[in-house]
Amino acid sequence: MKRLKWILLFIMIAMSAVLFFNFEKLDIVSGYSAKSMSSSVFVAQRSMQFTDDNDNSFSPINIADDLVNMKEKRASASVFGLNTRTAIYRKGLGCVLVPHDYKGEVKRLSPKRNFNLINLPYPYGHLPAKDTLFTHLDYNKLSQVIKNYSEDNLKTRALLILHKDHIIAEYYADGFHKDSRILGWSMTKSITSTLFGILQTRDQININQNAPVKNWANDDRKSITINNLLQMNSGLEWEENYETISDVTKMLFQDANMTLAQADAPLIGKPNESWYYSSGTTNLLSGILRQYFDTYQEYLDFWYAELIDKIGMHSMLIETDITGNYVGSSYGWASPRDWAKFGLLYLHQGNWNGTQVFDKTWYDYAISPTNSSNGRYGAQIWLNAGGFLPDVPRDVFSFNGYQGQRVYICPSQDLVIVRMGLESADFNTLLKDVITAIDSKD
Repeated sequence: MKRLKWILLFIMIAMSAVLFFNFEKLDIVSGYSAKSMSSSVFVAQRSMQFTDDNDNSFSPINIADDLVNMKEKRASASVFGLNTRTAIYRKGLGCVLVPHDYKGEVKRLSPKRNFNLINLPYPYGHLPAKDTLFTHLDYNKLSQVIKNYSEDNLKTRALLILHKDHIIAEYYADGFHKDSRILGWSMTKSITSTLFGILQTRDQININQNAPVKNWANDDRKSITINNLLQMNSGLEWEENYETISDVTKMLFQDANMTLAQADAPLIGKPNESWYYSSGTTNLLSGILRQYFDTYQEYLDFWYAELIDKIGMHSMLIETDITGNYVGSSYGWASPRDWAKFGLLYLHQGNWNGTQVFDKTWYDYAISPTNSSNGRYGAQIWLNAGGFLPDVPRDVFSFNGYQGQRVYICPSQDLVIVRMGLESADFNTLLKDVITAIDSKD
């Protein structure tokens, strides 16, 4: 009996030690699960069961237990009943994780939206897309492309292909349709960058000026420019790793103000010589952008009035952190058709059906390779200038997000491809097969 007590005591001590050393990891796991569940249910209008079975089904997130309160519009998650995290929904601002000592939501401003419908066919209006038959396309090959991606067990949730401003192929997995909001993850970075392009086009900002970050004024970081941040080439320390406790997971699932994580980082490289992908950099840019407006309401409205609603991306919602900053690195939701509109805006070098949203100078800058990226990155936009997709044209560029969210733009083929999913895919083959179908009868 005495021996059994000692064994039980040892087990309890061991379990306590495991929990103690994994406390922060469990906090992030619970945070991810609660935030994902809340946004899936209240932003994307999917069910708790669907979210558990799909979005939150991978390890280690699947060890968390979720609870949804439909009346209060909140979701909570915990691991083994420990360290409960809660995410709440705010109209117009999406969902956000709240601090452990959260006492209740204060009244928040929300962005003013323009949902006016335009009496034109998609993509420039809200009437049904026109059916157009292109004689140079091999529709059998396009059908095979769709078939290949419709048989991957929901890994692909949507596949949309536009050529010469017309939909030439479209697929949605069970539970999804043309109006389904899907999280773009880091495709949101390209939205954030474009807002700087709009201000630059209007001469309201100079991206070559030093970044206005107060705590950099008296140290080596003072020479970092907005351009360096846009190109992920600041030289600031950062760890972008979603598989462990890292700078990015702590920022997204623990920080109240997500604009500060990168601002507080030390300089470990030289600006313009140290390219490194950093979600913290994009959220810092969101905070910098906020400084260019006299009021918080103007900051909230600008994203929609001058870009998102201006090109009819009415399904899009970008979530804010608890302090009101848009999470420009990661939390943009929109339908595949609206993500495609953003791709078309870049395909046409900033022109949206006759309206110049940003000028060609910005377009050229945004898709020009930054130093030390080996032709892979521009201004929050991924490039194929270095031939990382070996079987497709070098002029291809893209908005990329976690778990294989993609908007590919191929100017030489007048082509936009949107792929949304839960896992990555062979994008080289996807683009190659689509381009082959387009070129096959020229």
